[in-house]
Amino acid sequence: MPSVRRLDYHYMAMQIGFWAMFAAICAYQAALLTSRGFTNAETGLLIAVRCLAGIVCQPALGSFADRHPHTPLRLIVSLALGVGLIAGVVFLLCPMGMAGTMAVLILMGGFEITSYPLMDAMAIQFIQKGVPIRYSLGRGVGSLAYAVCCVALGLQVTAWGVETTLITHAVLTALEIVLVITYPVCPVEESAAGPAPAPHSALWLLRQNPAFALMLLAILFGLTGCLPMSNFLVNVVTSRGGTAGDLGIALFLMAGFELPTAFFFQRLYRRLGGGRLLLLSMVFCFFKALALFLSPSLPFVLLSQPLQMLGYGLFTPTSVYYVNDSVPPEDQVKGQTLMMVASNGLGGVLGSLFAGSILDLGGPNAMLLFCMACCTAAALLALLSLKMSSRSAT
Repeated sequence: MPSVRRLDYHYMAMQIGFWAMFAAICAYQAALLTSRGFTNAETGLLIAVRCLAGIVCQPALGSFADRHPHTPLRLIVSLALGVGLIAGVVFLLCPMGMAGTMAVLILMGGFEITSYPLMDAMAIQFIQKGVPIRYSLGRGVGSLAYAVCCVALGLQVTAWGVETTLITHAVLTALEIVLVITYPVCPVEESAAGPAPAPHSALWLLRQNPAFALMLLAILFGLTGCLPMSNFLVNVVTSRGGTAGDLGIALFLMAGFELPTAFFFQRLYRRLGGGRLLLLSMVFCFFKALALFLSPSLPFVLLSQPLQMLGYGLFTPTSVYYVNDSVPPEDQVKGQTLMMVASNGLGGVLGSLFAGSILDLGGPNAMLLFCMACCTAAALLALLSLKMSSRSAT
């Protein structure tokens, strides 16, 4: 077994690399696509297709990883990131219309988004063996990396244009592949009592645990309302008198305020549990949409960003631990992929589709009203899931 210090710091480095890479493609994706002549509705469709590709790819790779426990997860993740890297380079070098852009984003979304839950599982494997990897802190420094990268991207876009973000994405993806492929492999122990239980299907998991299935539905609504506030933050910023350069500052504050959550997350989780924390995160996503809606100018948009700390910042580590506590051990990877499908997958698809169209029809305030409605539905469904869990426990 590798040393705890190496596993811990190496995992933090992977989180830093992934979220910096993710910022390079996601933070300015709306600005990039509109600069290439796409409308807000078309941009929303393209972002949705990118997320939809992750929905299709994640369960397939998750099931493959569950069925082949002797295949190192680092190999699967590295290959997935390699496909995303090649697609990103093609996107940079080859001008293309709607069909070509959609094809490239399908590859980038399908494999880059899929790599994250599998990368999480690389740490969870060691955590389940008693290795005290500080997952929530790793996710927090990842958010900080996203924030810093957004500021750097804002300066880069101002100086050299939005197209150069694709160069940054390619470089950071290559570095992340190096970090992933060098992460230690968790040893697979053969049980003396016989072979481990076979993994179940995703449908079996949802049928056997209706409270878990209902919480996934709540998260679907919640992320449908939450993700447009980052994907289309450029529209909110410019509508309040800001510029594309100011977007970098807003994104820095948004991601930076996810870091403090890492320091008190474990205490909150022990006190409240995963279900209550997920409910709390949906409530604060609503408050953030409300604060942005009421913001009369750019400074108020910036002052709204601390709400990210108990909104999406709380959701991310909680969702991983919630799955770990709700799903049988043999289905851990599949459970994490189902969570990612419901949140950044389907939530990203529906949020991008609806938000892009609503922006064209009614502007940023109409989009924020839509976000508030989705987060309200999410909170109600999460509350119902908690009641269902308490009834089944008794």
